[in-house]
Amino acid sequence: MQLYRFLSADDTSAFCHKVTEALNKGWELYGTPTYAYDEANGVMRCGQAVIKDAPGVYTPDVKLSEQ
Repeated sequence: MQLYRFLSADDTSAFCHKVTEALNKGWELYGTPTYAYDEANGVMRCGQAVIKDAPGVYTPDVKLSEQ
């Protein structure tokens, strides 16, 4: 099965660590990163899609963060 996740966080080093952790777990970058102002919270936010091939059959109860 192919898995998809969209990682997002405030524009801090925590976002980079989140993406780095996913890459080290076998996820691959998908598309370009996003960067936008979150007016409600007054911060810049980053986002990056990642994909991964994994064994098994997809069901909605697959915990993507544990893959």
